[in-house]
Amino acid sequence: MATITIPKNLIKNDDLVILPRKEYEQLFRFWASAESISTHTKKAVEKGLREISEEKFLTSR
Repeated sequence: MATITIPKNLIKNDDLVILPRKEYEQLFRFWASAESISTHTKKAVEKGLREISEEKFLTSR
C-alpha cells in the first residue's frame, strides 16, 4: 500500500475529501449532467418559499 503525505494547510480547514475513483466519477457525471436553473426560476422558488414561511398562501379543499 502506498503512503502519502498530506500538507497541513489542506486539512486545517476541512478542505480535504477522499473518495474512491468510481464514486467521484459518478458524482462528476451527475453534476455535469444537471441543468442549472435560470435566475427567474430561482427567484420564483425563493418567493414561494418565503410566502410559505410567512403563511401567505392559499389552499384548496
